Amino acid sequence: MARFYPALDTKHRDFIAAQKLFFTASGTADSRLNLSPKGMDSLRVIEANRVLYLDLTGSGNETAAHLKHDGRMTIMWCSFDADPLILRAYGRGRSVRRQDAEWGELRSHFAALPGERQLIVLDIETVQTSCGYAVPMYTYNGERDTLARWAEKKGTMGLLDYWRDKNQVSIDGLPTGLLENT
Repeated sequence: MARFYPALDTKHRDFIAAQKLFFTASGTADSRLNLSPKGMDSLRVIEANRVLYLDLTGSGNETAAHLKHDGRMTIMWCSFDADPLILRAYGRGRSVRRQDAEWGELRSHFAALPGERQLIVLDIETVQTSCGYAVPMYTYNGERDTLARWAEKKGTMGLLDYWRDKNQVSIDGLPTGLLENT
């Protein structure tokens, strides 16, 4: 059953590295809760208490808005193969953007991906594992190229326009801070 840890250990890090999918959850006291699936080799474990993911352009920017206003965030991975496991990292998150001093260093952990919007850093306070016995088994068939094709078609200026039009506030009206100080 459920066990808690103060940080990610080697076994947790190996499990995370093997996953093709992760989920982020965030919210504020007065907002809707947001749960988003993520993929495309966009997550790195930086240290035992810190993970980082390259956030790609999407229809909304809820996570950035929630982190700007509240900071609480959970990232979850679950096994879909024969060995069941659910792993959650709870902590405080923040967005890092191109104009931020640490962008270059943190961004260097990733290969280029179309539609890059910002980096999300989670400083982990607690790690939890649970059984995952009821999670069904699925087979990984590959990455979708839909987002990459969409972002490449938009181009740099098209993405900037999209961010201005669609990614400045959350669905609850909270500012995301995406284009602040640019």
